[in-house]
Amino acid sequence: MTEAPIAHDQILIVEDEPKIARLVADYLNGSGYRTHHIDHGDEVIGWLSEIEERPQLVLLDLMLPGTDGLTLCREIRQRWPRIAVIMLTARVEEVDRLLGLELGADDYICKPFSPREVVARAKAVLRRSQALDTSVAGHDLVLDDSGWRALADGQDLGLTAVEFQLLKVMMQSPGRIFAREQLMDHMYRDHRIVSERTVDSHVKKLRKKIADIWPEREIIRSVYGVGYKYQPEE
Repeated sequence: MTEAPIAHDQILIVEDEPKIARLVADYLNGSGYRTHHIDHGDEVIGWLSEIEERPQLVLLDLMLPGTDGLTLCREIRQRWPRIAVIMLTARVEEVDRLLGLELGADDYICKPFSPREVVARAKAVLRRSQALDTSVAGHDLVLDDSGWRALADGQDLGLTAVEFQLLKVMMQSPGRIFAREQLMDHMYRDHRIVSERTVDSHVKKLRKKIADIWPEREIIRSVYGVGYKYQPEE
């Protein structure tokens, strides 16, 4: 049975190639999503700022006229951290993939791609951001699943969906050491192959966001040669 998306899900497609944008939009519309298309990088932030109902997901091409995709990704994550971002790129070098994730992208798809793959990835990212229904708390750090937020002393850390899932997994088992391979399985449910440094990159980003609010605390700890653990203070 095909899983129907929630009716209000809207996806912004930022792609300057009209044929690709139309094809992706047709497949997403056929799966029950609403779509909006922008073909110029300079128009994205203005559109997101002005609309009342922002999209749940942005499909963002890397190479755009005007503002490039990486710059847009960075600004979207800073201003609207609960909007998921999937990068679309023809640049397949590992550094570009890693950079996209470090900037806050929840996923990336390499061109050329099947529009069915785009739909499947979009569903997976949206499912990760909508399906959680439990609450996890540790001292002054609280995970709000309904809003996909992590709050430190009431301040939103602005986590991406992958960072949120990473933190939640470790917080559910305080003191347990997670190998990088185990964290990959929780971060990417489609079991894709990613490098260990991708996990390290996410942990580094997560630690920085926590340190911005709690510079004196170290609650995500490295275990040399093994992985990471969540260790709340006594």
